Amino acid sequence: MAESTLSKIKDGIKKEETKLEGEIKKEEKAITWFFKSHTFKILILIIVFGILIGLVVYLANSQGKIYVEKSEVSAPLITLSAPSPGIIDKIFVREGDTVPAETIVAQVAGNPIKTKVSGSIIFVQNTPGQSASQATPIVQMIDPNELRIIGHIEEDKGLSEIKPGQRVLFTVDAFGNKKYEGVVESISPASRQSDIVFSISDKRQEKEFDIKVKYPIYSYSELRQGMSAKMWIYK
Repeated sequence: MAESTLSKIKDGIKKEETKLEGEIKKEEKAITWFFKSHTFKILILIIVFGILIGLVVYLANSQGKIYVEKSEVSAPLITLSAPSPGIIDKIFVREGDTVPAETIVAQVAGNPIKTKVSGSIIFVQNTPGQSASQATPIVQMIDPNELRIIGHIEEDKGLSEIKPGQRVLFTVDAFGNKKYEGVVESISPASRQSDIVFSISDKRQEKEFDIKVKYPIYSYSELRQGMSAKMWIYK
């Protein structure tokens, strides 16, 4: 009785193994057919075609733009100093203040120091009681209306293709990948003398030029003096 039962179990296992082997062979045949079929070939062609399109788009975009990595938000610095040497009596403003023109910002040796234009205070020499010369910056400020993106580009990296009026896309490090837009306002007529780079290969000087980009200041009010940026100039 036990042998009969064991025999039946063995027969059942063999049947299942045979059935499983048959299923595996069917799957192998299906896979083989797929790889040999037109469907697989078409799929490969679609993938290759997609890669080629992506490559073409990338090359078109890279050739249609000039990348300027070294850039920053900047406005001309306005420095207010004492008209004559003396002791700093009082400071009437703080960093971050916005002041109108003709505002008294400090007093040195009894002489008031006034702003000539409206602007934002970015530096204060807040040391009453100390002496100051005519060269000592007592207060420094900027006119927010003069804020621009200033890019620094080497002369052989596309400078000849940059012209006023070209569209510019830029990002600011402080705000991640958020994209801003502007237009090229001007290109400096002379190189940046303080930023000379030497080529390792021939020791020639690779001089940098400034690209000034104007943008809608009041639309992008979060941008601040000195923020680092990157720009793409459309040819």
